[in-house]
Amino acid sequence: MKKVLLVLALAAFFLNCKPETAPADTETKAGLSPDERYGELFAAVQMARVFKDSKTFADCTPKFTTDRILEKYAAEKDKPGFDLKQFVDENFEPPKSFSSGFKSDTARTIEEHINALWSVLTRQPDATSTGTLIPLKHPYIVPGGRFGEVYYWDSYFTMLGLQVAEKEDVIENMVENFAQLLDQLGMIPNGNRTYYLGRSQPPFFSLMVDLLAQMKGQEIYVKYLPQLEKEYQFWMNGMENLSPENRAYRRVVKTQDGSILTRYWDDRPGPRPESYREDVETAEKSDRPKEEVWKDLRAGAESGWDYSSRWLRDGKDLGSIHTTEILPVDLNSLLYNLEMTIAKAHELNNDAEQATLFRQRAEQRAEAILRLFWDPATGVFYDFDFVKNERTRRPSLAMMYPLFFKIAREGQADSIANNLVAMQFMQPGGLLTTPVNTGQQWDAPNGWAPLQWMAINGLRNYGKGDLAQQIKIRWMDINKKVYHNTAKMVEKYNVVDMSLDAGGGEYPLQDGFGWSNGVMLRLSSEDRQEMKQ
Repeated sequence: MKKVLLVLALAAFFLNCKPETAPADTETKAGLSPDERYGELFAAVQMARVFKDSKTFADCTPKFTTDRILEKYAAEKDKPGFDLKQFVDENFEPPKSFSSGFKSDTARTIEEHINALWSVLTRQPDATSTGTLIPLKHPYIVPGGRFGEVYYWDSYFTMLGLQVAEKEDVIENMVENFAQLLDQLGMIPNGNRTYYLGRSQPPFFSLMVDLLAQMKGQEIYVKYLPQLEKEYQFWMNGMENLSPENRAYRRVVKTQDGSILTRYWDDRPGPRPESYREDVETAEKSDRPKEEVWKDLRAGAESGWDYSSRWLRDGKDLGSIHTTEILPVDLNSLLYNLEMTIAKAHELNNDAEQATLFRQRAEQRAEAILRLFWDPATGVFYDFDFVKNERTRRPSLAMMYPLFFKIAREGQADSIANNLVAMQFMQPGGLLTTPVNTGQQWDAPNGWAPLQWMAINGLRNYGKGDLAQQIKIRWMDINKKVYHNTAKMVEKYNVVDMSLDAGGGEYPLQDGFGWSNGVMLRLSSEDRQEMKQ
């Protein structure tokens, strides 16, 4: 029923956004994920490797109505000499390349380069879409490279740079777009594509509201209170029905000690359309039921850490992924912040009862984080396997989130600061994502801008300014080094060997790049402020 309602809501949304000349079937079928929309044709294209990158076909735009294309495919596919690539070329438009005319100039400073990129990464309001793009009403910034749509958690870190660039209007437009998605869909999808409608990403909307409130005043909290509560309802849907017999539903879990916490999930079955072939092959190599593997892969994609040893039962093989059995420390820290933000908004709206309720929920979640995620033996926060009722013992930079949100105790912060060195997170180019090299992109040797930001500011919250400064300098140095060598800002960096590119994962290293730009510009601006003082 939820799926039917979501498709109907999206169909109505597409109808409201489309001109009267749109193909007759797009008002309903354009709201479908492409695997559902094209069925056998979609699977055939992806498994035949018609495109090197599986995301390409998922992002193609049909030249004709869905029914017409499928009728042609059914009539032609079994004929001698049928050419699938030619059929796709005749019936679909490839995704548009927006940055092909942009020329980098290393004579510019890295800050000048980033500011020149804002226009390249900006997308104007989407008046119509017959493909998988979900139209948004306001301009927005995309990450870059293969990612030509808005991405949820990327956008917060991009906004940090937009604030430095004094692009308050762009930040407000992006917050409005996310509010629009919450109003229309009851969620913020991973990105504004129909194939992302089963999942979200780490819930940073409350931090975006914080950022906008810094610029426009406290009334922003009240303005976006309805959307903050819709975000909360999405992540906590079904919590009232949990019991010792039914301990998990969608994203909510009741642990053995009675705590109600949150996990990553995806409401849709099957391989991810944008990584269809990869997911099919991962499931085939595993000795587990394929539907189970796909569910955990999808949940791992909602985490934004796609993929990492955090989610792997054996710590090394992707087929052992069990994301849906794990309560992540970063996600629950983000939900703590969402609860605190809603409490603040209710206070400003003079609703003391609701403010108290959400503050109590936040306090209960913080207590559970300290009780279940903190490991006294090693002195770090781990994720929690609620099926085994034990910590995963897979160290990762997710342990910095309780410091960023000031949930950790002073002694815990001391221990984590020491372990950044002792566990070898600290490297010449900044912090490793995890100290394990699995070939997955959210593991060694890679470092990522959002995690550097969370770590630096988490340490600052507990008086660890010297260590935070070391990390900041190392991270900025690798950004500058790669920029001067390649004229690019990239998605992730090899922080172990600064002479090598980052790698791993399902696709080549991407340039652009929204969150690297945002964090670098924000850190650089701190240095300029210090010089003025």
